[in-house]
Amino acid sequence: PCHEPLCDHIRNGVVSHIEGSMNGPVGKLCSTGGFGKTAILRSHGGRFRAIQDGDLTIDAAFISAPTADPHGNATGDRGPSACGPLGFALADSLYAKWVTVVTDNLVPFPCLPWMIEGGNVDRVVTVDRLGDASQIVSGTTRVAEEPDRVMIAELAARFVRDAGLIDEPEFSFQAGAGGMSLKFVEYMGNYMREKGVVADFARGGSTGLLVQLLKEGLVKYILDGQSFDLEGVRSLRENPNHVDTNPFVSYNWHSKGCFAPRVKVGVLGATEIDFDFNVNVNTHSDGWLLHGIGGFTDAADAQVTIITAPLVRKIHSIVMPRVTTVTAPGETIDVLVTDHGIAVNPRRQDLLDRLKGSDLPLVTIEDLHRKAMELTGGHRTEAKLAEEVVAVIEYRDGTLIDSVRRVIAD
Repeated sequence: PCHEPLCDHIRNGVVSHIEGSMNGPVGKLCSTGGFGKTAILRSHGGRFRAIQDGDLTIDAAFISAPTADPHGNATGDRGPSACGPLGFALADSLYAKWVTVVTDNLVPFPCLPWMIEGGNVDRVVTVDRLGDASQIVSGTTRVAEEPDRVMIAELAARFVRDAGLIDEPEFSFQAGAGGMSLKFVEYMGNYMREKGVVADFARGGSTGLLVQLLKEGLVKYILDGQSFDLEGVRSLRENPNHVDTNPFVSYNWHSKGCFAPRVKVGVLGATEIDFDFNVNVNTHSDGWLLHGIGGFTDAADAQVTIITAPLVRKIHSIVMPRVTTVTAPGETIDVLVTDHGIAVNPRRQDLLDRLKGSDLPLVTIEDLHRKAMELTGGHRTEAKLAEEVVAVIEYRDGTLIDSVRRVIAD
């Protein structure tokens, strides 16, 4: 609902275009050619790179801060609207020409720990209420219970175990907040307990399940980019081993210490994946632009990137000969885990060698596509697209990896 009001501003010309995420109604408006200029989609790390490198300039930044002091020092881990890390706004505070911190909890100096430094803030504004922190938990931030989703999560965790990744030095992992990702974390915790493994760190978004692993000593540190539930917010505030991070150090391709490649295993979802393991998370098969990139391409820089997805959604195969839109190149995607088998990218012969003798249901990605065609009766959604480009997909290093064309609406 927060995106809908933007549409009127775009139609009226107050907003010419967006460089960021196009979700829901805003994405739909973009798909119909409703923007005045070409939109640009970037990942979290890609946005920080663009701001740092001068590709994206910001005149005014308004940073919502659950707690702040009169100097503009601000934190997100406390206050009535506590939401967790504020790292996504750090680049704005450093590079915007005018920075305003907006808070509903003004405290005496100093506001500690400060995630935004007052030396970069021009003005502090108070409001009655920033928002409803209880709504941080969305409908997707719940552990999967559907049998096919549970199976996929278990297969992904078994893959990590059977490939010996869990036994490697400096083991670490990242999973999202979707139901399957949460179930994956649950299974990983069980395997870590069984084997006596302690992860060097887990990369957040943080959830209550991840916090539990930290409490048990199964994870040494949570390096957190955002909190996906209130338990994550509480842990960030109270546990010194739960640390807030920002995309400069976690995701920025051009930073001097980007730790994304240090993550051993990353588990992500996808809308489509093709025979070359290219992944689409932005458009549906009909061409409509309805999702942002988030941290997808940044997290896919993990040493082993695993996509978890049901083979068929409604009547649509998630495996395509060619994805509608390339968000992440296939060389960054290593494994696809579905409810009908596991496909390993042929580039990763090392993983296949590790799994010799395993009883995991290993198949090729072409096998999965054939199975999907059987299940859907050969259904294919053909996008009706014009030649006009309405948005471009920028990879995290600043190169343009694909374009999004206008949808010809019926």
